[in-house]
Amino acid sequence: MDEQMKMIKEICMNEKSINPIEIVKSLMKIKDIPIHGPIHHIIDGYAFLTAMHNAGVEFDFKEALDEMEKRGKKMPGATCGQWGICGSGSSVGAALAIIHQTTPLSDNEYYKDNLRLTSLALGNIAEIGGPRCCKRNAFLSLKTAIQFVKEHYDIVLEDTDEKCEFSYLNQQCIKERCPFYQR
Repeated sequence: MDEQMKMIKEICMNEKSINPIEIVKSLMKIKDIPIHGPIHHIIDGYAFLTAMHNAGVEFDFKEALDEMEKRGKKMPGATCGQWGICGSGSSVGAALAIIHQTTPLSDNEYYKDNLRLTSLALGNIAEIGGPRCCKRNAFLSLKTAIQFVKEHYDIVLEDTDEKCEFSYLNQQCIKERCPFYQR
């Protein structure tokens, strides 16, 4: 996985898009990226960090990617059904916390904002329901993040009217219940 993570980081470092959904889709299409699993706890945050960096938000981008990998690896798979928290929603919240450089001891609006973003993403994921789909949840989390940074910081990231290209790979696809399902 280390070589794969190096390659993924390199892709992010060379990316120019400010569309986190476009970015995450390119990462999802990399050979050997599974349809489900904890890799999404990292690449969803990577896509958000990359878009924010490309939109001109100032932070140490390489260091942020390294930190996102460390944090994402701490969350095991299947937390959506077992803990009631989706790794994708946590990933975008962690990415915002990395940008803000908040800690568990931070006492400011940024601390609150990291939690607000995560809770909004989880709420949007909960509205659709399960079973698991890391692709759907990534799109929902990133769309939530796009809206959140626009409303709170006046940062404009591009969005897309997404249609899923991965449904046929997901044995648990909820098809028409999913807002991204492509008939």
